[in-house]
Amino acid sequence: MAGILSVSRINLAQRRQKLRRQRQIKVIQAIWRTVAVTGFASALLWVAIQPMWVLKDSEQIVIKSGDSEARPRTQLLTQKDIYSLLGLSSPQSLWRIEPSVIADSLRKQPHIAQATVNRRLLPPGLIIEIQERVPVAIAQIRKDQAVTNCILAPSFTGKPSNIQSCLQNSNGANQENQLGLLDASGVLMPMAKYISINPKVKLPQMIVIGLTAQYKLFWTQMYKAISQSSLKVTEIDFQDPTNLILKTELGNVHLGSPSNKIPEQIQVLVQMRHLPTKVNLRNIDYIDLKNPTTPVVQVNQKSRLSDK
Repeated sequence: MAGILSVSRINLAQRRQKLRRQRQIKVIQAIWRTVAVTGFASALLWVAIQPMWVLKDSEQIVIKSGDSEARPRTQLLTQKDIYSLLGLSSPQSLWRIEPSVIADSLRKQPHIAQATVNRRLLPPGLIIEIQERVPVAIAQIRKDQAVTNCILAPSFTGKPSNIQSCLQNSNGANQENQLGLLDASGVLMPMAKYISINPKVKLPQMIVIGLTAQYKLFWTQMYKAISQSSLKVTEIDFQDPTNLILKTELGNVHLGSPSNKIPEQIQVLVQMRHLPTKVNLRNIDYIDLKNPTTPVVQVNQKSRLSDK
């Protein structure tokens, strides 16, 4: 029995010594981990506060730009234009800049649909990706012949200065406040603000009159159908809720109340491109496409009398 007790005491002592050794190793490992993490964090802090991590000028900002329809870059806004919208003071520590705040401020601009901002570490700077809104039509609150004549005049080049001088010459300077720019999705952009950012931008030569929020869906359907065809449309009038009117190369077209039939109506109109070979367009009052399955060409009374 004495021998058994002696062996048990030796085993217990060995186990206690082994556990003490394991605890010591764990403590040493924990100390080394703490030292390593602290050293790494200190190194990062030291690197972060170095002068190289400073945004000094616009050359350190890479701007990738395209329009909202994911087509090739349109370059509506230059790098200088976009940099002026950032509101950054230079020099400024790269780590004090908040990319999410900059992205939010860019998205608030009427001519920018989407924006993402990320820091770039090597070389230090920012990467900004934006999707621009491309104006496809000039929007009028209500019909104004002076404005319409300016935009549809053969002399209109699409330059902002061209329409401004035209309105001034027609005593319609105040009418410019009634104008906006419309993109393919129906977002309205204030013309004055858009032009102030890029005064060299070329304005579209299609007019949309009286477009309201309730017609936004129909506008997107219509523009998609028109852009996919070779049909030339110069004016779209939404003012009469019972009759949507288009001014086209074939003359005025009445579509009736805006509806989901618009793509079909546009397609029928495209198929009528041969109309000038059969009828003198000057004799046409309007084309009635309220029922696209049975289009009607309304001839004006004067032409009827002359035929008689």
